[in-house]
Amino acid sequence: MSELTRLTIAAARDRLAAGEITAVELTEAYLAAIEAANPHLNAFITVDGDRAREMAGQSDERLRNGGARPLEGIPLAIKDLFATFGGHTQACSHILDGFRPRYESTVTTNLWADGAVMLGKVNMDEFAMGSSNETSHYGPVTNPWRARGSNSGLVPGGSSGGSAAAVAARLCAGATGTDTGGSIRQPAALTGTVGIKPTYGRCSRWGIVAFASSLDQAGPIAKDVRDAAILLKSMASVDPKDTTSVDLPVGDYEAALGSSIKGKKIGIPAEYRIDGMPEEIETLWRQGIDWLKEAGAEIVDVALPHTKYALPAYYIVAPAEASSNLARYDGVRYGLRQDGDDIVDMYEKTRSAGFGEEVKRRVLIGTYVLSSGYYDAYYLRAQKVRTLIKKDFEDAFDAGIDMLLTPSTPSAAFAIGDEEMANDPIKMYLNDIFTVTVNMAGLPGISVPAGLDGSGLPLGLQLIGKPFAEEELFQAAYVIEQAAGSFEPERWW
Repeated sequence: MSELTRLTIAAARDRLAAGEITAVELTEAYLAAIEAANPHLNAFITVDGDRAREMAGQSDERLRNGGARPLEGIPLAIKDLFATFGGHTQACSHILDGFRPRYESTVTTNLWADGAVMLGKVNMDEFAMGSSNETSHYGPVTNPWRARGSNSGLVPGGSSGGSAAAVAARLCAGATGTDTGGSIRQPAALTGTVGIKPTYGRCSRWGIVAFASSLDQAGPIAKDVRDAAILLKSMASVDPKDTTSVDLPVGDYEAALGSSIKGKKIGIPAEYRIDGMPEEIETLWRQGIDWLKEAGAEIVDVALPHTKYALPAYYIVAPAEASSNLARYDGVRYGLRQDGDDIVDMYEKTRSAGFGEEVKRRVLIGTYVLSSGYYDAYYLRAQKVRTLIKKDFEDAFDAGIDMLLTPSTPSAAFAIGDEEMANDPIKMYLNDIFTVTVNMAGLPGISVPAGLDGSGLPLGLQLIGKPFAEEELFQAAYVIEQAAGSFEPERWW
């Protein structure tokens, strides 16, 4: 039965439709895989086997009656940031202890409406603030990949580390993630999976615990490009409950796969060649360029001059919005509550006990840059820089560039508890150096596994597209995937 967990969503869909397997069998295979692996990986924080079996049973009935929907019987993992009715939804934070919403996020509503099965909620950095999945109240996630000849635990990336680890370890057919500064693409790159951050507004944010509202966007993490395309089609929609969602038709992303990219202009931004970048990242980038050339694409050097300001600007804008969004967690209406001498004392004790160190750091930064006397000097200036970053991309696209190719991350996965990262938050933040520009500009970006480093760890390449041009990204990502081949961790758990 464990072989069932190796099926892609596309393959499982076909076998379910043909009656070769049942949704209950597929679900049971994943539940067994979770039970065996999760004590070692800590990817899932809750598993709802009874609900999963019930949903799978309903899918089998639909399959028998000819009423199958696009994701009928496909078992998925849901990041703990998405509200699921009556289920664990805590953004992996102590401050939301016991919170069980009486509503469902729009993205998960869409998935269940298309027949998907919910296995449970997966681990993440607290409130999506982190690049390694070490800030979770439930402890770090361990990457299924290990360096060759080593037993040391590695991070899966963050904040969607539980989603990426669960997909890489074959504990789910696919997973939801969110991306505020790279939180889908970076963990996808570090785990050898595919992750796409759609254009801002492509997926509804309603029912997703907010980090930075002008940057957050939901997207899938999947085993391959086709599966990511299948999932995104179900996740995406306009939503009257989210006025930032866009009323544009959702494309048939899967149908775009295999289409020729001959004549497409692929931009290579010189600014992404940063000092100290490992040679193997540069080599992989050149290899990606060659693959796209061989497929008929035209490679063009482009300039994105304001890229160097993206990371500092991001770490002003995102904490400022986080400071505002997280002000609602006060111990009054739901979640953790610490007794105090008066209401102000109760607020202070609750937030002190409930928030982790990284969340506190970002709230303090955000509150500072929004404070009187500093708003113009920091926040307003960062927003102006953001406009310039967006214009850099617009200028490139106006010049005829169809998409851009860059590395996904500056390195492969690093060790859990890495002292340099732990003692220097800036070094940790630099993990997002290739991804934050995409969020600042509201563009779509996809990370595709493209090779292994010298230690046998996966590395990814990133494609950045025009607004709502996800079909083109899937076309080019599929070319890279076909050229690079598949990557899978050696099972040790």
